[in-house]
Amino acid sequence: MDEAYAAYLKQVQAQRAELGESMVALQGALDHPAGLGSTWRGRVRAALTELAHDLRDHVELTESSGGFYDDIRTKAPRLNHQVESQLVEHAELLAEVERLLDERDEGMPDPDAVAAHREAATRLLGQLVRHRQRGSDLTFEAYAVDLGGSG
Repeated sequence: MDEAYAAYLKQVQAQRAELGESMVALQGALDHPAGLGSTWRGRVRAALTELAHDLRDHVELTESSGGFYDDIRTKAPRLNHQVESQLVEHAELLAEVERLLDERDEGMPDPDAVAAHREAATRLLGQLVRHRQRGSDLTFEAYAVDLGGSG
């Protein structure tokens, strides 16, 4: 692996840590009592907004031309299926984050809506955890590099 690409992977690793921090922040916001009303909604909105930003950065960095996924496709074509799966997940994860933000903006008129929003955000966190695990496995398979759990 050349020096420039090793530096790029360090950038991917740092961004991965930021995404992990955003996930922890969203979990923390969701853990507060929903009965706090506007305080709870504000915390969740702020955490979702940060998560959306970090997820977009992750997608942009890894999907960029000549970036992470392009390199894996070139150097390890046997992993193309895993790369494609990650790309599909990116689209799904981004769509779900945007849906949750839109839902939040439209308001949550009753406790059932709040509970459903909380459940959907919790499911999103689970999907992100599994996506990151598969990304770590893919990276290790392609480069024998451990991106690590927190950077």
